Amino acid sequence: MERQDLNTFIRQRMENLNWLREKGYSGYGDKYPTTHGAGQVQDNFAQLEGQEVSLSGRLLSRREHGKAMFGDISDQTGTVQLYLRVNSVGEDNFSIFQSLDIGDLIGITGEVFKTRRGEITVNVSSFSLLAKSLRPLPEKWHGLKDVDLRYRQRYLDLIVNPEVRDIFARRSKIIAAIRRFLDSREFLEVETPILQPIPGGGNARPFITHHITLGRDLYLRIALELYLKKLIVGGFERVYEIGRNFRNEGFSHKHSPEFTMLELYQVNTDYEDMMELTENMISLVAREVLGSEIIEYQNININLTPPWKRMTMVEAVREFTGVDFSEVDLEEAVDFAEEKGVKIKPGMSWGEILNEFFEQKVEENLIQPTFIMDYPVEVSPLARKIDNQPGFTYRFEGFIAGLEVANAFTELNDPLDQRERFARQVAQREAGDEEAHMMDEDFIRALEYGMPPTGGLGIGIDRIIMVMTDSKNIREVILFPPMRPEE
Repeated sequence: MERQDLNTFIRQRMENLNWLREKGYSGYGDKYPTTHGAGQVQDNFAQLEGQEVSLSGRLLSRREHGKAMFGDISDQTGTVQLYLRVNSVGEDNFSIFQSLDIGDLIGITGEVFKTRRGEITVNVSSFSLLAKSLRPLPEKWHGLKDVDLRYRQRYLDLIVNPEVRDIFARRSKIIAAIRRFLDSREFLEVETPILQPIPGGGNARPFITHHITLGRDLYLRIALELYLKKLIVGGFERVYEIGRNFRNEGFSHKHSPEFTMLELYQVNTDYEDMMELTENMISLVAREVLGSEIIEYQNININLTPPWKRMTMVEAVREFTGVDFSEVDLEEAVDFAEEKGVKIKPGMSWGEILNEFFEQKVEENLIQPTFIMDYPVEVSPLARKIDNQPGFTYRFEGFIAGLEVANAFTELNDPLDQRERFARQVAQREAGDEEAHMMDEDFIRALEYGMPPTGGLGIGIDRIIMVMTDSKNIREVILFPPMRPEE
């Protein structure tokens, strides 16, 4: 809509508001007690026919027929038709209803009936204007397609695209189901700091802020991990947190600088136990929220039924690229990277090149639920080494529809090994890698008091919700995603 046209519409609506105020109406009313939602009237017509109901919602349309009017009112539960006659509400009220604009919030009371065309309708006997809409809804209220506008003005997106409301209602149910699953297994939900002196638990560029009273820079957390492990050291045996993480990185269909993670830790478990917990939790959530373990994502049926497929990273790279890293040294790995079109940086180790092969050539092919196990130690600074394969760690990632949805370890609890790993990360940071881990002396000190054998798991909540709502872009499942400045 052109700005000139928009200003014209706003001016007209302001004139309507002023007219109403001259009639003694403020345009912004008091609370309106309701008995039902619009969707409930639609779904329960047999019980409600002939009954009086009260609803409140947004006026989406109005159609005049002489001394009668039809319209549609929408709320969170759905949409229902309304019918209003001069004889029922009086001429003054009828003229006031005629002055209402599409998008106005109203309350109505009336009897439920069905028209000759079979349309479930509320015969309005009284109404109230609850809030005047001074801006017009876009394209006859049901056509907001501009993606940038939808994300930037999510409130407008939610008004005009009911399917978007459905996505976020499902998001809430998915998170609630995850909590029920963990609570039923005696996990304790906790909260850890968002502002941290050291951004630990992952490889990412952090956001930096400054605390005036403390006189120091702090970081928005990039992961939940290290503080949760400190709780394990302190004696808690099963803990989890669902919370926001922040990473100062670019956008993609599966990355957002602000995102939601679940992390959990359980003593006397390992990454095998975490695989079982992951597949059982996600399949159970699908059954509870979607009614089936077989779901559709981008026209592909995904079967979440346990057990999921398991492959080592070496096996996966061999299957999808033909390169067998169990028989390849560093020099050969560099040559194969050039041959296969895998982008690598000078000075990368054998394990880092293996990981690049996997990320660039394998991930997108993992459509059905799959666990990729045994990651190189160079890319897993917080995971325990495999006893008879010191170049690898007890780590897995879970993939669905080409998306990494889970990351888990048999946790490293040797403080001496952890210090060496951090030292290598610090050297990488000093060489220019801004995403490398910092040295965290307090975390090492905690490990020096002794952390029991522990399994840990991180799940990307937004990505799980993408899969379970058939959403291709992560910004479709974040209510208010970060955006570039508005022009």
